[in-house]
Amino acid sequence: MSTPVSDEATAPWPAPTVNGPISATVSLPGSKSLTNRYLVLAALADEPSRLRAPLRSRDTLLMASAVRSLGTVLDDATATGAFGADWLITPGELRGPASIDVGLAGTVMRFVPPIAALANGDIAFDGDPHARVRPMGPIIEALRGLGITVDDNGGGRLPFTVRGTGSVRGGTLEIDASASSQFVSALLLAGARFEEGLTLRHVGGQVPSEPHVTMTVEALRDVGVVIDDSEPDVWRVEPGRVGGLDVMVEPDLSNAAPFLAAAVLAGGQVTVPGWPQYTTQAGDHLRDLLDQMGADVSLDRDGLTVRSTGELYGLDADLRAAGELTPTIAALAALAETPSHLRGIAHLRGHETDRLAALATELNQLGGNVTETEDGLIIKPAKLHGGVFHSYADHRMATAGAVIGLKVAGVSVENIGTTAKTLPEFTQLWERMLTASDGPERR
Repeated sequence: MSTPVSDEATAPWPAPTVNGPISATVSLPGSKSLTNRYLVLAALADEPSRLRAPLRSRDTLLMASAVRSLGTVLDDATATGAFGADWLITPGELRGPASIDVGLAGTVMRFVPPIAALANGDIAFDGDPHARVRPMGPIIEALRGLGITVDDNGGGRLPFTVRGTGSVRGGTLEIDASASSQFVSALLLAGARFEEGLTLRHVGGQVPSEPHVTMTVEALRDVGVVIDDSEPDVWRVEPGRVGGLDVMVEPDLSNAAPFLAAAVLAGGQVTVPGWPQYTTQAGDHLRDLLDQMGADVSLDRDGLTVRSTGELYGLDADLRAAGELTPTIAALAALAETPSHLRGIAHLRGHETDRLAALATELNQLGGNVTETEDGLIIKPAKLHGGVFHSYADHRMATAGAVIGLKVAGVSVENIGTTAKTLPEFTQLWERMLTASDGPERR
């Protein structure tokens, strides 16, 4: 686990505490995962695209900058909703030289190198200090397996340079994606532009966060790419054109987690409008998880509503398909009346930080009873107290600290600004939820 990263210019954020039920509607901006997939496909398309109400956060702005650096034109169009203007995207000839700043965004560091392989010229990649310890070997080796030169000084991590030649032959490739589903998505997104297409076979343990691969497959079909995923762990992408997009970006369901958790903890209700009846987003697992923990969850034309009396129970859950929800679920579990066992999430050790170690450390230093296992956490009831909850420059750790602070007085979150990675207005939305006209007594 990396050490906590302090923002010396910003004092720890005092997490608001509530003493009574809340009642609020929280509208959220678009999905990061969908926005970044659409940006990649728009850059590879044969015609212009329009993304309606895309997310503008650090991760998506880094992706926008990356595709711009490779020759794509992005223009802001007339605003259509509460979260800013559409993006009009005109693809251009992919070319270098270019330098790509990936920040700490897994989608940028993994989705863009296969595009860089299609460019003419050298494309250099680097990012935040912790990005240099995130797993990159499978993508680097996959590109080499496709005949692409990648200079990484033998480290298999950032920084590295892709020496693009303007085309990739493609063909059949094996990859171990047991550390991240993003390795699969990265290659599938570019596969139709390879001369022979791509047959990708996963070899290794179970692919985590499989809904994200399904999301990629459906996004490809939306732009006319022919892809066969009928055989488990094998994907066949036919070579061919990539069509343009005109799409409304769904709200980010994983970013809804802390707001819906607030209803579970405080009692009352929170509604997130625009929740799709069908979605490939992993955040949709919240419906079942919060139900297991004692909430009443309903989905109708108004959106997803979570109601609770404030009773909160632990759960035994395999979160492999929705690992990004773990920090919020762990925060709830630490305040529950019964124990919890969160499993199937060993891959979280390679995210923005080692999330399992970070959660155990931060919850325990507030008085919690959390034990790490090989692939998860065991969380037992304990009386928590105030203190500084470190974020480790991880947006989901920061929001987990805010959740804990709702019921534990004196909790401050270090570097709450890291939430800008996927939700730039988190603190404003949080305060707005808690100060709704029929909201709770604050203390």
